[in-house]
Amino acid sequence: MKPNHKLRQAVDALYSRGPATIEAYTQLVLTCVRANDIEQAKRLQSHMDLYYFSSNDTFLYNRLLHLYAKSGKLLDAQELFDKMPKRDVMSWNAMLLAYAKSGSVENLRAFFDQMPFRDSVSYNTVIAGLAGKGLSSKALEVFGKMQREGFDPTEYTHVSVLNACSRLLNLRCGRQILGRIIVSNLEENAFVWNALTDMYAKCGLMELARSLFNRNKNKNVVSWNSMISGYLKNGQPEKCIHLFDQMQFAGIKPDEVTLSSILQAYFQRGFIDEASKVFSMIKDKDMVCWTTMIVGYAKNGREEDALMLFCKMLLEGVKPDSFTISSVVASCAKLAFLSNGQAVHGKAVLFRVDDNLLVSSSLVDMYCKCGVTKDAWAVFNMMPSRNVISWNTMIGGYAQNGQDLEALALYEKMLQEKVKPDSITFVAVLSACSHGGLVEEGQKYFDPINKIHAVTPSLDHFACMINLLGQSGDMDKAVDLIRTMPQEPDAFIWSTLLSVCARKGDIKHGEMAARFLFDLQPLNAGPYIMLSNMFAACARWDGVASVRSLMKSRNVKKSAAYSWIEIDGQVHKFVSEDRTHPETEIIYEQLSRLIKKLQEAGFSPETKFVLHDVVEEEKLKSICHHSEKLALAFALARKPQVCMPIRIMKNIRVCGDCHKFMKFVSKIINRPIILRDSNRFHHFNEGKCSCKDYW
Repeated sequence: MKPNHKLRQAVDALYSRGPATIEAYTQLVLTCVRANDIEQAKRLQSHMDLYYFSSNDTFLYNRLLHLYAKSGKLLDAQELFDKMPKRDVMSWNAMLLAYAKSGSVENLRAFFDQMPFRDSVSYNTVIAGLAGKGLSSKALEVFGKMQREGFDPTEYTHVSVLNACSRLLNLRCGRQILGRIIVSNLEENAFVWNALTDMYAKCGLMELARSLFNRNKNKNVVSWNSMISGYLKNGQPEKCIHLFDQMQFAGIKPDEVTLSSILQAYFQRGFIDEASKVFSMIKDKDMVCWTTMIVGYAKNGREEDALMLFCKMLLEGVKPDSFTISSVVASCAKLAFLSNGQAVHGKAVLFRVDDNLLVSSSLVDMYCKCGVTKDAWAVFNMMPSRNVISWNTMIGGYAQNGQDLEALALYEKMLQEKVKPDSITFVAVLSACSHGGLVEEGQKYFDPINKIHAVTPSLDHFACMINLLGQSGDMDKAVDLIRTMPQEPDAFIWSTLLSVCARKGDIKHGEMAARFLFDLQPLNAGPYIMLSNMFAACARWDGVASVRSLMKSRNVKKSAAYSWIEIDGQVHKFVSEDRTHPETEIIYEQLSRLIKKLQEAGFSPETKFVLHDVVEEEKLKSICHHSEKLALAFALARKPQVCMPIRIMKNIRVCGDCHKFMKFVSKIINRPIILRDSNRFHHFNEGKCSCKDYW
């Protein structure tokens, strides 16, 4: 028969017999305490009340009180405490423990202040309770009072106080505590030693922390965790991993804290497979563990794996928090997976985190990056509170989707609501001006950034203005702006100028920008390809040969351009003239029929965008099979009757011919096409594009 069942029978027997002696009550109370059986303890107390049992000895009541307290049963403890005919310091301490365990820290301090007498246990309980709930400053205040009242701190006091110093990063206070520890001969105590190591690590003094760790003769898993998490926090993931290897070699079994830190370290170093192995080692995965893995995948370009893992997390019955949801939404945004993003939005509502500021802002970003600004605005408009990040996301979303006037109107509304703009705000505002070709407005917003809003213009702000001036045809002003910048122009500035020159066909300034980039980023293929394409566009084949020769001599590798599209939850990726897709024949047949329809409607391919010295027939063949056109043909073959927009993503800027092609298609099939390239969104509808041919 199980012990708890025997205890239940004993209490049942007590009820059948009537009143009991103090000896019988004592024996049963102690049995309840040993078995940690709250239910039988409460029945026993009810029996005492039923027969008006009372004792001036606090022993019996204190045992019950302590049982309730350590189990966090504050109401039961309070009820018993109020009934006690006599109380001693143990009674009061038990109530302190009850407040601490239940997390009621305000009542904990108030109760402590009204105590008629205290001992070191009273202080330890309050200090640990306050420190454990993050009220580190108040914990240190109580520690100071403890010393003033002449109570000697114990090892538990010092551990709690050192933890408080760690959270506050208060090294000065921590060193004062160290002096008291030495005086108290506690420097060899394992708990104190670990707390000291942790404090130094969290304060960034890793050499001191490592020195303590190395001298520790009684290392346990907490000791190793302090150092591993310290290295992680201080941006040294490689040392974190090395120490983990040493830990295993020493035969110390890692716990959940260890493995969670190592997961983050592996992700920081880009060791995805190693992180996956560690994750599989964890038997009881909690929400933090799942979230760490999901975030790690998302930050290392494995967004699809992040989505799959999130689904597995839900199947395992683990409830995600707001941080998990926002990370998954961010993955959907990066991939432009609208259907997945909508599903995660539904989960956010289900788990009641959709009103969370982080989640709401992520949802706004996701809908904007999927080209659905209407839904983004609906989420933004329903947010119970907004911060500058929320406003920036919506303004930037409008800008990226060609709704420049909406972006500027929202910025004005932001100012009206007394939200202070930051550097990112002005990047979004100037991007809106740049995408819309609004030169005067851009200058109006750029000039007072520092004077009125106290924001120092960054390279991003200058890049927006360079793009705006260059796009408007004033290339000399754009170059003058670079020359008068207070900062040294970096690769981003020169890349911006080169991109504008490429679109405008300005070889003179384009070549200048490219030469700077060849020095700043000698292995980046982008500038070489862009300059080569500019030479090719004006039939300067000697220039093309020269640039390609330079690329070859420097061993510069070119990344392939590609497009992708999501159909029925599956992602399909295409490169130019791709014939690897299982439905290649259907795709090319669909594309041929589409091109024929377009030509009948007056469309003619822009072969000037073919950047190879080949005959016209080869140019036509090449330009007709660009990756985004193959993706479009696949979508039309799979979903011919659907009126929903076709969404295509491309990893580089769309070429002029494909842009013209998409406009014609949107008119012929009477269906919107949304194309997200590396620069912005293009919403094609009824033969027009949201960029107004300004990209």
